[in-house]
Amino acid sequence: MNILCFGDSNTFGVSPVDGKRLPACERWPGILQQLVDGHEVIEAGQPNRTLVNNPPFDGDKSGVKYLKPYLEAHTVDVVIIQLGTNDLKARFALSAIDIGKALEELILAINAFYHCKTIPKIIIISPPKVHEVGSYKSIYAGAGKKAEQLSIEFKAAADRHTCVFLDCYPLIQSCKKEGIHLPVSAHRELANSLTPIIKKAAVY
Repeated sequence: MNILCFGDSNTFGVSPVDGKRLPACERWPGILQQLVDGHEVIEAGQPNRTLVNNPPFDGDKSGVKYLKPYLEAHTVDVVIIQLGTNDLKARFALSAIDIGKALEELILAINAFYHCKTIPKIIIISPPKVHEVGSYKSIYAGAGKKAEQLSIEFKAAADRHTCVFLDCYPLIQSCKKEGIHLPVSAHRELANSLTPIIKKAAVY
């Protein structure tokens, strides 16, 4: 079974300590690979990736531009989507509803890509708690409350399209000092929470 982890800098594994990429054994896709031995985890994290502002399978920084090549290059059984945090930036002035609609468009685009073929199981991960602190304080002004609202919108989108939903808002939180990126402990918690979902998917 091939598992595509498609997300932003927290999927890529940016460290909140020094901004460098965490080693595979400390970022959640790499940890997940260890926990689901026998399956292949494909890492597709990209810092600054967003959901909004570009239509499906198009655009520059939006994730959708980069998803289609992965779907074309790999036989994908599971797609894990961890996006939405970058859309919370104050300069975008997006509501949780706006971001939730963009997630729904991405889900529909994945379904359309496969036409009559078997559609991969889609797992939606909501953004974790963010902290408006330090250098990110003004960039993410208002994001703390909006992230909580986003988990509600993401769950609704997942339910409408029979996707699996993992609510990270109450489960994990970003580094309290840095504000946005996940500490190693949170990466491990996320991988641990995904493991039973992946193993269940492998049965069907």
